[in-house]
Amino acid sequence: MSKSPFRARLEAAVIARHSRLNPFTEKWVKGELNRAQLGAWAAQHYQYVSQFPRWCATVYGQCPDPDARDFLLENIIEEESGTKHVDLLIRFAEACGVSRAEVESKQQLPTTRGLTAWCFEMSHQTFHVAAAGLLVGLESQVPGIYQRNLPPLKTHYGFTDHEVEFFAIHIEADEVHGERGYQIVERHCTTQERQAEAIEAVRQATEMRWQYMTGLHRAFVAKEDL
Repeated sequence: MSKSPFRARLEAAVIARHSRLNPFTEKWVKGELNRAQLGAWAAQHYQYVSQFPRWCATVYGQCPDPDARDFLLENIIEEESGTKHVDLLIRFAEACGVSRAEVESKQQLPTTRGLTAWCFEMSHQTFHVAAAGLLVGLESQVPGIYQRNLPPLKTHYGFTDHEVEFFAIHIEADEVHGERGYQIVERHCTTQERQAEAIEAVRQATEMRWQYMTGLHRAFVAKEDL
């Protein structure tokens, strides 16, 4: 089935600033980071992903679409029930030498704070804008990033499958989430005005994630004071 022009524009907005090509990702993929730097990433990433279900819950609360509410609820339950996804992230951090207490109490870098503040604000926007920013602009990027990040964790850095389960589980899950996000946004953006608002939300989301990743590179690779 051919893609709609709007879908193509949404995808182009994601690709234009996709964090799978960020300098921090490139260092990671080339095996040029150490376990301390990977652990520092995990602690910062926890500050972001641990809040994502709450942002989804905020969007759920003002969602007019029963199908989309079902999807958001599935997303929240998947993250929060059983073995929580953030616990898998902490497992990876501990394999890097960073304790749960250190992860949970880590101060956000300014660029991490920028991303989390933007997500909080986006979760309170009208539904089609919030869905575009959080589900398409952010969540749809995850498989593309982790498909690059995961293999070197085992080949270059020597982690076990158990230690990197966080990445493996998100490659599969977020491919589904990202596609559903695209479908939901397309269904709710039936006017040119709404489509333009959605594309702008995606553009902002990709820029915010890029700046967050760049902050990691500056702080933990270039050793700048942020």
